[in-house]
Amino acid sequence: MKKIYSLFALLSLFMLSGCSVYNFTGTGKIDAKTFQVNFFHNNADLIEPGIDRTFTLALQDLIMNQTNLNLVSNGGDLVYEGEITDYRITPMTATAVDANGQAGAAQNRLSIRVNVRFTNKKKETDNFEKSFEFYYDFPGRDLPTGSVLNTAITTIFERITQDIFNQSLAKW
Repeated sequence: MKKIYSLFALLSLFMLSGCSVYNFTGTGKIDAKTFQVNFFHNNADLIEPGIDRTFTLALQDLIMNQTNLNLVSNGGDLVYEGEITDYRITPMTATAVDANGQAGAAQNRLSIRVNVRFTNKKKETDNFEKSFEFYYDFPGRDLPTGSVLNTAITTIFERITQDIFNQSLAKW
């Protein structure tokens, strides 16, 4: 009896994923075959070298890994373009005055905002332009360099790219 239930469950999963009712990435049926991600220039007042390339590649990788769309350099059915509009570090909590009479930050926050223009050539009602932002908090004694910066940027871009994916393809 247990084998029958297992077989039924497995058969149901194949039927649901095959008929475009549900798939494991959470997207519905996508009519497009190709997508392109144009280079996201860094137009923020504070420039961190290389994050424009890092973001562009992160968005490409996420879409390739979560869909069966083909990446093209031009003429894509789905087009992602935009720019990094804000990169800032803000002290979040202050510490007490130290022996030298100076106060510091107990915690800092790195925030990045990306403006995205999404164009769906197959379904123009899906087009949008929207800003996506996320942050990463780190101890005030740490400088946003090296591994702290890499971890912060990776965390922020994972969240922003997933939010872009959800807005454009998953419709969440």
